[in-house]
Amino acid sequence: MAKDNSEKLIANNKKAYHDYFIDETYEAGIQLAGTEVKSLRMGQCSIKEAFVGIDDDEIYVYHMHINPYERGNIFNKDPLRTRKLLMHKNEIIKLFNQSKEKGYTLVPLKVYFKNGRVKLLVGLARGKKNYDKREDIKKKDQTREAEREFKLRLR
Repeated sequence: MAKDNSEKLIANNKKAYHDYFIDETYEAGIQLAGTEVKSLRMGQCSIKEAFVGIDDDEIYVYHMHINPYERGNIFNKDPLRTRKLLMHKNEIIKLFNQSKEKGYTLVPLKVYFKNGRVKLLVGLARGKKNYDKREDIKKKDQTREAEREFKLRLR
């Protein structure tokens, strides 16, 4: 039987795209318990307040909220527990060296299923200034106005 290569989005971090310039992205697996996977299949996840850190050559995601599985009873874990990310050692070292540079940080961008496995997209990001955010808002408004005018012309 052929594998399904589709990706099913669970959670997206729109705030990260608003607050940071994303320079590079890396895909990582997540070490989870069984009830957490079941909860993720129901879409019970939030990464708005989450961040990524590197400790002792291992990479972790902090404050990623996965709601407890409703039928999980004693097997449920703490919703905000620290979860280990699964990446190659050379990628972790590369990320660690790049994140030490001034102004760079690691942020989780989205959580999704890929080939039946839970993946987390980690972004190497630089912080935006307020004027950068205002420029992005202006661009979005201009494209929105252009789309409205295009729709009105089609009528």
